[in-house]
Amino acid sequence: MTSSIPKLLLLLFFLSHRSPIARAGDDGSYKVLSMGSPRTDSVCSQSKAVPSSSAGAATVPLHHRHGPCSPLPTKKMPTLEETLHRDQLRAAYIQRKFSGGGGAGGDVQRSDATVPTALGTSLNTLEYLITVGLGSPATSQTMLIDTGSDVSWVQCKPCSQCHSQADPLFDPSSSSTYSPFSCGSAACAQLGQEGNGCSSSSQCQYIVTYGDGSSTTGTYSSDTLALGSSAVKSFQFGCSNVESGFNDQTDGLMGLGGGAQSLVSQTAGTLGRAFSYCLPPTPSSSGFLTLGAAGGSGTSGFVKTPMLRSSQVPTFYGVRLQAIRVGGRQLSIPASVFSAGTVMDSGTVITRLPPTAYSALSSAFKAGMKQYPPAQPSGILDTCFDFSGQSSVSIPSVALVFSGGAVVSLDASGIILSNCLAFAANSDDSSLGIIGNVQQRTFEVLYDVGRGVVGFRAGAC
Repeated sequence: MTSSIPKLLLLLFFLSHRSPIARAGDDGSYKVLSMGSPRTDSVCSQSKAVPSSSAGAATVPLHHRHGPCSPLPTKKMPTLEETLHRDQLRAAYIQRKFSGGGGAGGDVQRSDATVPTALGTSLNTLEYLITVGLGSPATSQTMLIDTGSDVSWVQCKPCSQCHSQADPLFDPSSSSTYSPFSCGSAACAQLGQEGNGCSSSSQCQYIVTYGDGSSTTGTYSSDTLALGSSAVKSFQFGCSNVESGFNDQTDGLMGLGGGAQSLVSQTAGTLGRAFSYCLPPTPSSSGFLTLGAAGGSGTSGFVKTPMLRSSQVPTFYGVRLQAIRVGGRQLSIPASVFSAGTVMDSGTVITRLPPTAYSALSSAFKAGMKQYPPAQPSGILDTCFDFSGQSSVSIPSVALVFSGGAVVSLDASGIILSNCLAFAANSDDSSLGIIGNVQQRTFEVLYDVGRGVVGFRAGAC
């Protein structure tokens, strides 16, 4: 039912000039993927991250939460089966938000709180975290990042129902700059469906419920946020006193979506409405998150495509995928196959494609992998190979072609997950596509909301 899908509308921003074809990444026909070893995967490698230079931008290191660089005490990696199950919940949640026109996404979000999901999973697809300072004096907070969320929050003292976390609980009474919002404040009104009424002391209450039924509630507040050497005054966030469904040891979540409450929107006046990140190729290496990344010459190394937005689901950042190349050759997929639109998402692991496009990609990829025996499917991943005994494998290159002539040739680590092609098919061609975090690895992905573009710079971490 494509008629009910809120169209990802082009913002009235266009690139000032468009080159016919711009490439990010080596678009050769084959790439070599190292299969790694338990010995190298357990050591935090020196960061190769090179953020694009932008004066006045704030940059912090970014780590995989289960990798050796993570500040979390327990780094046990979930199994591939667990990861893919959680990923299905995440992808289905995003697609539901876009499929029920007229703001039904909010109804879905609320109703999910009362429907327990199988396995009782929490917001566990989020894999990348940053460490920031909160309060005066600043205390360290280790937070997951999520482009699919707007409201940021940390666990606070006193906490009647909280999970164990890496750092001490944030104590509002120890910060000289902490301030709870009153129920009559503009910030409280702006919460909309994430508002949760008033406390007995007339403090604004918030609630955020995620697609898997996990939730957080508490007092909506402001305090000083330290991002590297930059300070964000009056940063708005939820001070969480009650939550359920989390067991991830992180202190909270940093919302990087396009809605009014997100960090990106809050820092629009000081850092500009732009941010970028680089997700590392393996959990044993590091990337970065940069706020205010859109400063002039700092974006010269990016290939760019127009950003699409939905007025009904403003959190998500959309792009127009137009074609796919395998081994340097463009697949014969009608452009109309991609007409439901595509969103970029840091929290979805595997890229979701229309089945017509996925079928063509899978067939072409298998044709270039005849030297490796086929293997059994793994959950939603059905294009799998037997790499036993191999220290490295040679795989066909895969490039995503976006509107405006942006060709993004994926890193080898963004093509294969475990021993399978890291893409999956949607149920039908009318479902929203999602560019997952595996495909984004090693690129600096720029979300320049102010100029209405998404950019990709290869080899950034």
